[in-house]
Amino acid sequence: MTVEFRPAAAGTGIVFVRADLDGCPRIPASIAHLEPTPRRTNLRYGDATVEMIEHVMAALHGLQIDNCEVWVDQPEMPGLDGSSLELVVALDAAGRVDQPVRRGRCAVREPVRLGTDDCWIEARPCCSGRLVLQYELDYGPDNPIGRQRLEMVLSPEIFRREIAPCRTFTFQAEAEALLKKGLGSRVTYGDLLVFGPDGPIGNTLRFPDECVRHKLLDMIGDLALAGCDLAGRFTAYRSGHQLNAELVQTLLAKRKKRELKRCA
Repeated sequence: MTVEFRPAAAGTGIVFVRADLDGCPRIPASIAHLEPTPRRTNLRYGDATVEMIEHVMAALHGLQIDNCEVWVDQPEMPGLDGSSLELVVALDAAGRVDQPVRRGRCAVREPVRLGTDDCWIEARPCCSGRLVLQYELDYGPDNPIGRQRLEMVLSPEIFRREIAPCRTFTFQAEAEALLKKGLGSRVTYGDLLVFGPDGPIGNTLRFPDECVRHKLLDMIGDLALAGCDLAGRFTAYRSGHQLNAELVQTLLAKRKKRELKRCA
C-alpha cells in the first residue's frame, strides 16, 4: 500500500483521496463522516471508505498540519509498527509552510462527561487556552500492564518525542485468537507489542508506560476529527474510539448551538 501526503490550499482541512477508485473520490476527515467500527476509526463518504485512520490523523494533528490531501490506494491505512513514528518522519522530511488563513477553534466552555464509572471521557475549560490531555489505563493489579496514567500539553515537540513512537498493544490470547481466524499469519511477536503474563513477548518497550502513551496517540487522532483546534482539559479513563468520537460530536453540537443563539 502507498500513502502520499500532498499539500492542500488553506481551508481544505485533511482529506483522504482514494486513488484506486474511479474518479478518485475524496473523503473529508470529519466526525460527520465517521463510520462506527469496533477498535478502530473509519470514515465513509458516499461509497468510498478509509479505515484505521487514527494514527495518520494523530501524526498530522500532532505536528499541527491543518491542510493536507492524503492519497491512498487501498481502504485500510498501513499498520507499520503500530505507531505514528514513520508517518512523522515522512512529514518532517517534507516540511510544512504557514498559510494566511487562521484555523477554526473550539474552546470548552462547560464540563462535558460521557460514559460510565468503568469507562469515561470528559472535557473541561482550561484557563491556559491550550489542549491538555490526560489518560488513565487500568488493567488491574494481576496484569503485566497494570495501571498507567499520563498528562501532557500537546505540542509538535512533545508529540514527536513522547507520543509518536508508542505502539498499538494487545494480549497473547487476543493475538492467538486472530491467528486461529487466519489473520496476521505473516506477523511475528517481534513486529507487534503483544503482552504475555510477564510482559512483552519477543519485544522491548520503548517507554515503561508505552501503553498509556499509545492510548493518548489514539485519542489525539480521534479528537482531530473535530476539524479545528480544541482548547480545554480532556481527561479519559479507559475510553476508546467510540467515546472519543462521541465527545467530539457533543462539543461541536454545543458550539453550533452557541453560534445559532448569537445569530438569533
